[in-house]
Amino acid sequence: MDNTSVEKIGSFNTILDPFNGITIDDISNISSSEEFGNNLDYLIENTKNRRKLIWIYIDITHSSFIPIATKRGFFFHSCDEDYILVVKRLVENAIVPTAANHTLGVGAVVIHKNKLLVVKERISNVGFKIPGGHIDNQEMISTAVKREVKEETGIDVQFNSIISLGHFYPHQFHKSNLYILCLANANTFEINIEDTDEILEAKWVDINEYLFDEEVIDYSKAIVLAALEKEGLTLANHETLTNIKKDFELFFPK
Repeated sequence: MDNTSVEKIGSFNTILDPFNGITIDDISNISSSEEFGNNLDYLIENTKNRRKLIWIYIDITHSSFIPIATKRGFFFHSCDEDYILVVKRLVENAIVPTAANHTLGVGAVVIHKNKLLVVKERISNVGFKIPGGHIDNQEMISTAVKREVKEETGIDVQFNSIISLGHFYPHQFHKSNLYILCLANANTFEINIEDTDEILEAKWVDINEYLFDEEVIDYSKAIVLAALEKEGLTLANHETLTNIKKDFELFFPK
């Protein structure tokens, strides 16, 4: 079997993963807790001597199945709004890949004619900062840069390069945070804040004034200086990477 092979065990369609585990990503055909429990017992008995892990995606409409799984040795791995992923070791010390343990954010240094685009958040007490925020699920870095700047300032920008990477812990949800600092070019220049719930003010300021402003934190100043002095990492030519069969962005020194 390869990693796309499907084996039917009881009422479950199981997919073999590359590490000799099996995954069940759809349990919509299971109608009752009793049916789920009986099929789970059969699955465990049938696979315990030939597989290492069992993964099950339990969607929110079947959340009553969660305690049935945990009573049989399954534990929580990760989740999203509409599902939880549980896993059971069939072999002692079988390796379970680490769940997502970081949140991702982007910030954008936008400079035009010696003016820097900055924002002041309603909940912030550190003065003006460069625009930025969380990267959404399945969102590319360059897309997140454009979206965040547009929402916070109304300015349309084009991604240029990555100039810095910050790693912070602790952050939200007991996770680390990777903060990707980018240089972006402005295509428009009129301030028109869209996210007025989060952003109190946005403006263009003289770069030198910003760098010498005592209310601006040193980290923000270091980011701006890096954007002025370094070219950073730019997007690779996607046409040369046809072997990658998924959405991606790759960045290399210019």
